[in-house]
Amino acid sequence: MAEVRPLILELGQKITDRLGRKINENDPEYWGLNEIVTDEMAEVALKMDVRKTVTLSQLVKLTGKSEEYLEKIMMDMAIAGLIEYNWENPKREKQYILPMFVPGSAEFTNMNQKQLEEHPKLGRFFDRMTFEPLTKVTPMVPEGGAGIGMHVIPVEKAIEAENTSVSVEHISHWLDKYDGKYAASPCSCRLSRRTYEEGCADDPEDWCIGVGDMADYLVETKRGHYVTREQVYEILQRAEDNGFVHQITNIDGENKIFAICNCNVNVCYALRTSQLFNTPNMSRSAYVARTESDKCVACGRCVEYCPAGAVKLGQKLCKKDGSRVSYPKHILPDNHKWSEANWDENYRDTARINCYSTGTAPCKTACPAHIGIQGYLKMASEGRYTEALELIKKENPFPAVCGRICNKRCEAACTRGTIDEAIAIDEVKKFIAQKDLDAKVRFIPKKVIPSNRGEFSQKIAIIGGGPAGLSCAFYLAEKGYRPTVFEKNKVAGGMLVYGIPSFKLEKDVVAAEIDVMKEMGVEIKTGVEVGKDVTIAQLREQGYKAFYIAIGCQGGRKAGVPGEDAEGVMTAVDFLRTVADDHDFKVSGKTVVVGGGNVAIDVSRTAWRCGGTDVQQFCLEQRNEMPATVEEIEEAEEEGIKINCGWGPKEILTKEGKVCGIVFKKCVSVKDETGRFNPKYDEADTLTVECDNVFLSIGQAIVWGDMLAGSKVELGRGNGVVADAVTYQTAEPDIFAGGDVYTGPKFAIDAIAAGKKAAVSIHRFVQPHSTLTIGRDKREFIELNKEDILVEGYDNTPRQVPGSKTTDSKFAETKLCFTEEQIKKETARCLSCGQSIVDENKCIGCGVCTTKCAFDAIKLHREHPKASRMTKSEDKLKAILPNILKREVKILLNPNRNSMEK
Repeated sequence: MAEVRPLILELGQKITDRLGRKINENDPEYWGLNEIVTDEMAEVALKMDVRKTVTLSQLVKLTGKSEEYLEKIMMDMAIAGLIEYNWENPKREKQYILPMFVPGSAEFTNMNQKQLEEHPKLGRFFDRMTFEPLTKVTPMVPEGGAGIGMHVIPVEKAIEAENTSVSVEHISHWLDKYDGKYAASPCSCRLSRRTYEEGCADDPEDWCIGVGDMADYLVETKRGHYVTREQVYEILQRAEDNGFVHQITNIDGENKIFAICNCNVNVCYALRTSQLFNTPNMSRSAYVARTESDKCVACGRCVEYCPAGAVKLGQKLCKKDGSRVSYPKHILPDNHKWSEANWDENYRDTARINCYSTGTAPCKTACPAHIGIQGYLKMASEGRYTEALELIKKENPFPAVCGRICNKRCEAACTRGTIDEAIAIDEVKKFIAQKDLDAKVRFIPKKVIPSNRGEFSQKIAIIGGGPAGLSCAFYLAEKGYRPTVFEKNKVAGGMLVYGIPSFKLEKDVVAAEIDVMKEMGVEIKTGVEVGKDVTIAQLREQGYKAFYIAIGCQGGRKAGVPGEDAEGVMTAVDFLRTVADDHDFKVSGKTVVVGGGNVAIDVSRTAWRCGGTDVQQFCLEQRNEMPATVEEIEEAEEEGIKINCGWGPKEILTKEGKVCGIVFKKCVSVKDETGRFNPKYDEADTLTVECDNVFLSIGQAIVWGDMLAGSKVELGRGNGVVADAVTYQTAEPDIFAGGDVYTGPKFAIDAIAAGKKAAVSIHRFVQPHSTLTIGRDKREFIELNKEDILVEGYDNTPRQVPGSKTTDSKFAETKLCFTEEQIKKETARCLSCGQSIVDENKCIGCGVCTTKCAFDAIKLHREHPKASRMTKSEDKLKAILPNILKREVKILLNPNRNSMEK
């Protein structure tokens, strides 16, 4: 064990603000300084008082050292981060300061990136110095923070209309005060967290803006570079776009700050002071966010970005008895006893809980992508179509596609459906997304990149150009990457192109939405089969840092019955792919389709279009059990398809190697008592059907080829990829998987949702030392109780039905979009079930929520003016002691002082 260094121990004791603590070698005050401070440095520093300025000439007198010696060692100490300096005196003479640890030397040491790489222990040093001194004092801190650390300064636009605001609440006030003296430097919190694998995946550069003489200090010590006021505003705007919180230093009173930070709550130690200890006074501004119920449409954007988890989704509709749902409030230390039981060590995860247990809008809950449906219906009702499209694309890059072929779980869950008919959500979406089909007017989403240096350079390979892969590529592009999609077919789109017939989804619709992705920077290489034309290992050699496998289930399954290899038998996948390439493909004679899902319906309708006669469909399920939607079944029957329920294939009859019929056996049950698929048959009850063609639509299989040769990726049930349920990371750390290849065959919207989640994981993976899970939005929602709602005064207009058109081709889409008049009528039917609910006790008044709301439904209100009091660090006890007395009285008078509830 290394010998304890007395000078370092003494220096740690001098700088610490842990009252009554005798520092020893196990304390961060010691082992942090011990990493980088020489005895010579400590000897000089010990001659200085904490936060007291001293000039070089004064240092000469204090230390007895020469000016030359002191100039050099003081610069070394400044570069290391032990001291800072400024010229804040009438003569503008350089003066040195021995700062406190935080804000001060603990973070300055972390901003020297070369030093941090050489001494990663400094990351924990900063972490501990923002934690240990606060464990006891936090519940006693009054509004304004009592000169401890930093505090939130709200988004300026959010308080422009507040006529009682004071100057220190405005960022522009501080930029005016230090006009022309700004320097951008890396974020010490982001850098620190990286040292113990808890990085947030942001590029740490330039988020911290030093002002005044601190700007010179940052530049001269090689921590930063000068920026103009315009560049500062660009950084601030970029921070707001990413949902970062503006904070200013709060240890020098109301006449001085030295930095404006743009903080990500997943790494920020300053925001942690309020979130971990559950004491908002440590951070909050003078403002509180409040929603306006009549304007809020539960799109969830404010919820997604609220750093404190103060906003969650709830419901707007009253309960059946006419009362409002009451929501729990966070208890405060003002009138409660406070202990570690009140802390929230997992605050980064709990802040990402999206809705209250009583639930929110069923449409948003039911949609696998959790689109802000209520929101885009509202925008469409107001004619704000581009904004509606923008809102949809926050969760789904294929709105035009899904407007045509989604299985509409949102509509199945729609509260309006309990009254008459559900809102025609997908028809509205289809109308909105028509804009994407015209290259001249299509909407290209703005990139939101958590970097001040432009796009990220890491190469990412997406294997499979279906909805999951393309969705992943879209959201990576939005995040600032230029991913490459490798697609083995000649056209990208996967099952959207090769599995869904064009009379339901014309291929130019898919192509148009893929073109948007290309414009965002996604490169698509078609005709390239990974595992055959190029291997994953070769792609690694080419510099690809992560892989997303989303090849889907592109193979068809057979039934395992005699005769299924005969001429005239095809799987659904093979048949639909063949027709997708060649609409002139001929089906001659009587045709039987086996299967009861939407794909089987597609096959039946396609076979009829290809010339099949007497097209009949047989499935195991009874009609009310069929996986196909009622709408799909009815459309098939309108075209003459005959649906036969309760039959499973027993044998395919052949003559001279060709199909001549099929024998079915009666299916008496499809699932067992546990709900598992386990069909039972009456073998004696059979049915023979003469036919010339049999199409098997009874499942799909994954065709791996040699893609995973030599890989550690594991395969599980159904030959699907084994991956983490949250991150989609496989046993090969740089390989992620999703969509049908992970879940088995599902719907396009499921694959789209999976693609976005994978993009989150891959972004975190390729950025060094980032956590894949901490502070991650798991996108979990709860549906409100539709049995306990009161619906009054709704619009009585019936559900609108889109028109149709005649075409020359059987493969052309015939269903029209809604007219604008229909859009207005249909959107007016929405009951507006959900809304955002703010817990004012958790709100820190940053205003990030206001920047995300497109409905002017959430605003800041100045309800805590005392939170704008800025106190010098030296006066913190003067601020805290009176609050201790007030708090003790409140606790004494509160009969629930020991409760965990308000």
